[in-house]
Amino acid sequence: MANTDKTVTVEQTGSPLRRPQDQRATLIGLGLNKMHRRSTLKDTPQVRGMINKVQHLVRVVEDA
Repeated sequence: MANTDKTVTVEQTGSPLRRPQDQRATLIGLGLNKMHRRSTLKDTPQVRGMINKVQHLVRVVEDA
């Protein structure tokens, strides 16, 4: 298989206050802990699932 080094950058846009503990833990797992912070991660199905779980708190940043 080809080694693809695709990445995805996510930015936190929502506050984890008054959110369930699993959503807070997911944000920490994505490397986010404060508003407007960005984290660049490998684009894997596991990371996409984490982004989907907290899609109301993050946005995917398109790097140009």
